[in-house]
Amino acid sequence: MSDTSKRGFASMDEDKQREIASKGGKAAHEKGTAHEFTSEEAREAGRKGGETTSQDREFMAEIGREGGKHSHRGDRNKNDDHEEEEEKGTQGGSHEQHVKAGKQSHKNQ
Repeated sequence: MSDTSKRGFASMDEDKQREIASKGGKAAHEKGTAHEFTSEEAREAGRKGGETTSQDREFMAEIGREGGKHSHRGDRNKNDDHEEEEEKGTQGGSHEQHVKAGKQSHKNQ
């Protein structure tokens, strides 16, 4: 059996693949054959993505570390940091707090 994984589309760099896929998506929308997600389908896709992401323990640990850094900064720039975090829509918190919040949000669905 020959290895064909690096031929054609698969052999292109990611930017080229993205460019071609984008053109295909735009053409499908113009033609009217593109799939339009319902709010239920979008909600389900988001739920599945969240589950997959939360299973990546290394990634979740990094989120927790970053949150800890932000929530435990000194008071010297407290107001500036708070305003910046509000603009970004991010907040700090420990890994355990993120896990608890994630479990709670899944209960509400």
